[in-house]
Formats: sequence, C-alpha cells, structure tokens
Amino acid sequence: MKNKYLIYKEEIADLFDMGNSYSAIAQILIERHGLDVTKDHLRKSIKEIVKYLIVDQEIVKYNVRLAKQKQAAQDLNRIERKSFREHARLENALMLYNKELINLLTDQRSLKCKTRSHEVSNHKAAMIIHIADTHFNELVDVEGNKYDFNVASKRLAKFAYYAKKYAEMHEVQNVLIAITGDLLNSDRRLDEKLSMASNRAKATFLGVHLLKHFILDINEIANVSVACVTGNESRIVEEMGWTDIVASDNYDFTIFEMLKLLLPDLTFIKGRALEVVVEVANQNVLLIHGHQLGRMDSNQISKVISKYARKGTQIDFIICGHLHETMITDTLARSSSLVGANAYSDNALNLYSRAAQNVYIMLKDERQDIRIDLQDTIGFQGYDIDLELAAYNAKSIEKTKQKETIFKIII
Repeated sequence: MKNKYLIYKEEIADLFDMGNSYSAIAQILIERHGLDVTKDHLRKSIKEIVKYLIVDQEIVKYNVRLAKQKQAAQDLNRIERKSFREHARLENALMLYNKELINLLTDQRSLKCKTRSHEVSNHKAAMIIHIADTHFNELVDVEGNKYDFNVASKRLAKFAYYAKKYAEMHEVQNVLIAITGDLLNSDRRLDEKLSMASNRAKATFLGVHLLKHFILDINEIANVSVACVTGNESRIVEEMGWTDIVASDNYDFTIFEMLKLLLPDLTFIKGRALEVVVEVANQNVLLIHGHQLGRMDSNQISKVISKYARKGTQIDFIICGHLHETMITDTLARSSSLVGANAYSDNALNLYSRAAQNVYIMLKDERQDIRIDLQDTIGFQGYDIDLELAAYNAKSIEKTKQKETIFKIII
C-alpha cells in the first residue's frame, strides 16, 4: 500500500481504537502535526489506512492460528513418537530377557528334578514356610550386613534347617511354601542398577536355582505345595499395575512358572497375581505382598477381611512382607526380608533391620507363629550353586572390593 500518511499509522490505529471517526482523526492529525491538507482528503487516506491495518491484523491472527495448529500437531507427533519409542524399548528389553531365559533353559542338561512323596499318617499339624523379599540380585555391603547370592544361599539353608526342626517337632507332614513377592530387586532406579548382582535373566535363573534347592530340602521331610503372589519391586514395567494381567508381568511370576517346570510332581497353587487364599488346616490364609496394606494397622487389615467377607470368604490369617521388618499380630504376620539392612533402610527409613523369615505351625484350633533369625550364617555352608554362579558370572561382594597389594619384607 502506498500512502504518505502511513507514517502516522500507529497514531491512527490508537485514535480509531478509542472510537474516533475518520473525520475526527483527520482533524486531530492536522492540528497535532500542522499538516497542509484538506480535512476531507486526509479523511479518505485515513480510511484506507484503517482498512489496511484491519486486514493486516486479520492476516497476523490467521498466521498465528496456523502456527499454533502446526505446533500442536508437532507436539502430538512428538508425544506419539516418544510413546512408541518407550513401548519399543520395553518390548525389545522383554524380548531380549525372554530370549536369554530360553538360552539358559536350553543350556540345562536336565530341567526336571526328582521329588519325594510322603504318606500322611496323621493330620495333627501343617506348616506354612513364608518366603518374603529375597531380592536375590541385590548387593548389600553396609556396616553389619553383607548380601549377595552366596549369602542368600547360606541364609536359605539355615532357614530350611530350622524349619525342618520345627516341622519334626510338631510331626508336620504337609508344608505350604508361601512366597509373598519381591524375589528379585527393582532395577528401574539408578541406585538399584548400581546395586544389581547380575542382569535380570541371569538373576532370575539363579533365584530359581536357590529356591529349587530350598524346596527340595524341605521335601526331604514333608510333602510340599507352593503358592506365590507378586510384589511391587520385582515388576517388569515402570508403573505398578493392579489388574492380574499387569501384576503378573513380574519376575516373581516368571520364577514361579520356572519352578513348576523344574518340579512338576509338586503342587503349585495357581491363583490371582496379587492375592491368593489357601486353606491350611481348616484356616483360610491370605497371601499378599503388603504394599496394598499401607501402614498395616488394624484398620487396613479389617478392610481386607471385610472385602473377602462380602464375597463369602472368611479370612482367618494374613501373611505378607514388603516392609522388611517382622511384625506378628493375631490376624497378620509380616515377615522380614532375606536381605536384612541395606542403604535404604539405614539412611532413608532409619530402620534397624535383620534378615529373618517366618514359619507358621497350623493346628486345628490354633496357630504358632515363629520368627527365624537368619542374619548370621556361621556354620552353614549353603546350597551348592558354585557352578551356576560361575556359569552366569554373577557378581559377589568380594568382586566389588578393590584389591590392595600388600608388600611384605621378610627378614
């Protein structure tokens, strides 16, 4: 647009926005700038300028709207691409994990193990052996506690030794091994990745070996059934799921299924991923990891019992883990962990924790709850997993220590 009065366009726009007519604007400009022009001529020029400015504003608005739409489309594409990348990464990781498990399984000469069947001559008592929070692939080296696969093996052997002693004392012939989750440690956070004793597939297989030895050890004196629920730390995906299909996407579930392959003659109880109810000695026992129970006070426990009561199931006893500290009440028994104290419990929770697991003697009209301390393993050799440790190149506490050369001068 060619108009010599465009130099006053900002003033014209302001005056027009204030509600002045074209003639009024022309009169103001003539007086303000001493313009030598007729009012009627200037009015026509101002009208052209105002129309030009309005059209120009509409073009700007339209361009801004187009730019916003373009940016929104770019943002959506970026989000979709990011979502696809994350999904692809997870899928690739799981494919590699499953491929590695298949390779490890294929390398085994004999998968199936022989088990024993015992005649049941009495029904005086049954036993629940509670395995909670083993975190097999965690490395711990803090004051007062060390933990790796070798330590886990010794603690499990000690646990089996005392469990068998209590079983013989009460003439137990049927045992339920109740696994309440977190068999492997989380590896989603950086400090956990740094504290891993092996990668996920190898740690899974080593965990299977340890539990296989433990189950066979118990099977020497009693018939064994195994039940398992999944925990929160051993989940494969980042977010915690509450449906069975999501909750079973979990290393606990994988280990449980692999044990079924190794020990096909034993009874493996199939139930929901997060909660399983098993009747033992005429008592309904609820297996649950514990992250669903909050502070695990009487109010939370009552809610769970009421939930099942509405479905027609009476819960007599709840067993769980999760907090790595033993607590036994009339209706709930929480086991500590196989790990014991670690950096998190020491520094974040200020919690003094010891490695321990529970056993429960289930009688017809009563129950005996027993905590077995597993912190010290002096005198216990542990299960023979040296070949597996070597084959899978698992880390140990000793491998994490820097070697120091000591020079000796002998005189």
